[in-house]
Amino acid sequence: MTSAGRTSATPIRRDSPPGFDVEKIREDFPILRVMAHGKPLVYLDNAATSQKPQVVIDRLREYYRAENANIHRGIHYLSERATEAYEDARAAVARFLNAAEPREIVFVRSTTEAINLVAQSYARPRLQPGDEVVISAMEHHSNIVPWQIVCEQTGAILRVVPINDAGELVLAEYERLLGPRTKFVAMVHVSNALGTVTPVRRIVELAHSRGVPVLLDGAQAAPRLPVDVRALDCDFYAFSGHKAYGPTGIGALYGKASLLEAMPPYQGGGDMILSVTFEKTLYNVIPFKFEAGTPHISGGIGLGAAVDYVSGIGLERIAAYEGDLLAYATDALAAIPGVRLIGTAKEKVGVLSFVLEGVHAHDVGTILDREGIAIRTGHHCAMPVMQRFGVPATARASLAFYNTRAEIDALAAAMHKVRELFG
Repeated sequence: MTSAGRTSATPIRRDSPPGFDVEKIREDFPILRVMAHGKPLVYLDNAATSQKPQVVIDRLREYYRAENANIHRGIHYLSERATEAYEDARAAVARFLNAAEPREIVFVRSTTEAINLVAQSYARPRLQPGDEVVISAMEHHSNIVPWQIVCEQTGAILRVVPINDAGELVLAEYERLLGPRTKFVAMVHVSNALGTVTPVRRIVELAHSRGVPVLLDGAQAAPRLPVDVRALDCDFYAFSGHKAYGPTGIGALYGKASLLEAMPPYQGGGDMILSVTFEKTLYNVIPFKFEAGTPHISGGIGLGAAVDYVSGIGLERIAAYEGDLLAYATDALAAIPGVRLIGTAKEKVGVLSFVLEGVHAHDVGTILDREGIAIRTGHHCAMPVMQRFGVPATARASLAFYNTRAEIDALAAAMHKVRELFG
């Protein structure tokens, strides 16, 4: 990230990284042609949900047009086609994360459900009163509340690693908190409220050196950074489809096969069983024993199309482009008098949380909306982060690889308008 010392008179760079044709990519996203309040849509709310490329939209349509059937149990043509498409999507997600095999991928509704599954199925049976679970101060509520629930159920204790004024994990404190009673670590890969990239490789190494398993919340990382779960050696990794250019209501949990096999089912019902009598039920093999009931078939297929689309562009290229755009946007916002950036970590992705002196974040968002600019305002399901920085809410502009410098210019111009209105 570049320094934020540019004055308003400094010309804004308009070049793009070589070999990345953002205008061509934008053609893949039909919603970017929408007019909002009579103005071209500038969509900067990608940390909340991403837009969908035409290839994903077409894949969903094709499923319902020519493949729609329930999966796994049918022997007829459509059921076999749907089953093949669904399991091909699981294999695509396994490739996307570099899992050892597709059976290490459990389809879930979201990152939230994935974390709850691990908390209840893996952690809860293994926790005793006085045991400890370690998380960080920058977690999304979805990686706080499930662990609070499990701690209440078991008598375990939740430990929280602090963050510094830049929004970075205090690694020395993390290492200090890893003690003889630590039984599990659940840590965010990329903060949704700050954009901070945590040192996940070191987080896993330190935990494993003490025999402690680790779950990584990859909801914000998976769409933006190359993720290799085997290189990271994490025990669990979770992400959501809708933040990764896929459908809503679908996500994926990676788990090491040996751990998934040792875990009891999270829910009971159809498709997670091998046989049922009133005396005894035999559970299915992984990953199916964690997928009770008819799954979100079209969602899984759409997610497979999404990760293949992203992989075709290349996560390294995406990360480089978004990093360049982040530096540009950081300079543009920092040049506006009264703007304070919340989260200035050395390692971060395209998430810019900020406040404007004397103006509530919701007012900022409302005025930007009238200019056709979509951002997020509020606590971003990270209330402890807001408390850490002493603000009730922030405005958050979050970038994707289809955003442009021209859109950042529009954001900056609109922010100047906000400042003038409340001047």
